[in-house]
Amino acid sequence: MSKIVALLPAFNEEVALGSIILRCKEHVDKIIVIDDGSTDSTSKVAELAGAEVIRHHKNMGKGAALKSGFQAANDADVIITIDSDAQHNPDEIPLLVAPILEGKADVVNGSRYITGADENTPAYRRVGQKVLDKATNMSSGLHTTDTQSGFRAFSSKSFPFFRFEEKGFGVESEMLVDAAQAGLTVIEVEIGVRYDVDGSTKNPVSHGIRVLFKIFQDMELNRPLYYFATPGLLIFLIGASLGLLFLRDYMLGISINIGPTMLAIMLTLFGTFMMFTGIILDSMGRMIRQNR
Repeated sequence: MSKIVALLPAFNEEVALGSIILRCKEHVDKIIVIDDGSTDSTSKVAELAGAEVIRHHKNMGKGAALKSGFQAANDADVIITIDSDAQHNPDEIPLLVAPILEGKADVVNGSRYITGADENTPAYRRVGQKVLDKATNMSSGLHTTDTQSGFRAFSSKSFPFFRFEEKGFGVESEMLVDAAQAGLTVIEVEIGVRYDVDGSTKNPVSHGIRVLFKIFQDMELNRPLYYFATPGLLIFLIGASLGLLFLRDYMLGISINIGPTMLAIMLTLFGTFMMFTGIILDSMGRMIRQNR
């Protein structure tokens, strides 16, 4: 028998939390609620519903909450993460757990978009999610359709590989990058989602920018060809194109300004430097991964 533990990060979720816990109980052996500095009755509701509660004295972010939860559930065979605002359906937990119990996956990501766009997803959300999906997949090398999903399952094999350096919502992307870097098998299963219960107080634009910035930080180390070589190639081509135009003008006897000419030379050199930096870092990364 496998021990399945559900982790519910919660910040001021007293309204929906009790029902989510009761529904999760039908599919897991233990429920841990991480009260991330709530100022309402989140902890009390969780305890009354029968969950174990970990309390943060101040709001530290979802990444910090998941880190506390994984540490507390390190004896589990499977960990389920599910949002505590009732967006996810706990009856879909068996769908996420099955591939792990069958030995087909180490990480299972619940996706709203496997079969295409979800009609319930607001347009402004999906635009931002597509940007984050593309950036995360570039950084991780995966082909995940819903990189920001909080409904996931993890095998015990995967636990040691997660850094939890990202304290906020960027942890969703960070965990996928960590799983890919560790060579874990990541698959997706289709899930549903509700948006009529969304109680998020975060500005979606600023939140998305922060997550995207963190993804690019990871990309610097994990995908240097994307981070350095690709923009370096673009800069080199711009500089080279300007240089060819100035060379043409020189051959035709047209007067040339020294400023733009120097700019072309600098762009060409800087682009070349960035390309070689990306290639060298990528080679070093491959050697380090092979030696592991």
